[in-house]
Amino acid sequence: MRGPAGRLADARPGTRLLPALLAAAGLLLLSASARGAAPPAASRPTAGGSASGAVRDAAAVTAVAGVTLSVSDLDRSVAFYEEVLGFREVAEDEREGEALERLQGVFPGHVVTARLALGSEEIELAQWLAPRGRAIPEGARSDDRSFQHLAIVVSDMDRAYARLRERRVAHASSSPQTLPSWNPNAGGIRAFYFRDPDGHPLEVIWYPPGKGDPRWQARDRLFLGIDHTAITVADTDASLRFWRDALGMRVAGESDNSGVEQERLNAVFGAHLRITALRSGSGIGVELLEYLTPRTGRPYPADANASDLVFTETRARVASATEAERSLRAARAAFVSPAVQPAPRRDGGEGRALLVRDPDGHAVLLFD
Repeated sequence: MRGPAGRLADARPGTRLLPALLAAAGLLLLSASARGAAPPAASRPTAGGSASGAVRDAAAVTAVAGVTLSVSDLDRSVAFYEEVLGFREVAEDEREGEALERLQGVFPGHVVTARLALGSEEIELAQWLAPRGRAIPEGARSDDRSFQHLAIVVSDMDRAYARLRERRVAHASSSPQTLPSWNPNAGGIRAFYFRDPDGHPLEVIWYPPGKGDPRWQARDRLFLGIDHTAITVADTDASLRFWRDALGMRVAGESDNSGVEQERLNAVFGAHLRITALRSGSGIGVELLEYLTPRTGRPYPADANASDLVFTETRARVASATEAERSLRAARAAFVSPAVQPAPRRDGGEGRALLVRDPDGHAVLLFD
């Protein structure tokens, strides 16, 4: 296995990083039924469940293309996601210089990345050669506002958990939890939280027949794909003003979750969550996790930047990054990029991109 220097030496000088240009396949965002949500908006009216009429079509998110995770050792992380979770590497890139620095808000900036696919979905792993990022804060928990996980769907929870135990992954949940039958939308769904080598939280989730998207009933492989990314927020209504009203995503489901299964899943005693599932035209879903109790979660580190391991970027496609910038400035969003920046596309052309933060500090990379 090559070390980081080996990856850097092998990278083609002419290639450039574009973390945003992952064309996600047409994944339908499930309702938050995985956490006990009410039926999706298609079958149930949802208060405030559509994008604000003030959002121009060109500014609205058309697809959530995946996430970028900052890692300390790219080879180690690629090996983990490939050998343990069934991902496959599809591309590797490298970038440095002013355009990267202005987009990502780091100086001096030099990063090497690997793009990985699982089923129809993709993620990106990014090792920053400069500046070297800091580790995830000690004692990070699911109710901290820096929390962001990927939900990976499995065809067999017992086999998946056995695989994770064999590879000695770090538990976050005590063990796989079966969501209770008193919630008809979530009863029988099984889930488990764990961590990758850098401490990023991950989830494996299993849907019984009749629950979730029908494609998650496939049994041809153990790890099927990525259903959603979930972020912890302090105030759902404030988050909706960003994700729904400024970015045009729509509410697909809501739930109120509590009980011992939820406590053990999240590893938070007394966990009582308000969960809101958001979706766009395609791509993975975004779930907002507001802890009604306890209210002791730590805020997102104010000085975290893209090279720090706690920094996870959600990548979202829009028709016009310029229109998205206007919408976000009107909403008084927090900008990392000073303005829309030029960004190379995979087809050799040039697009535009912008990095912003949601009300809790979660990074969102918008690209056209």
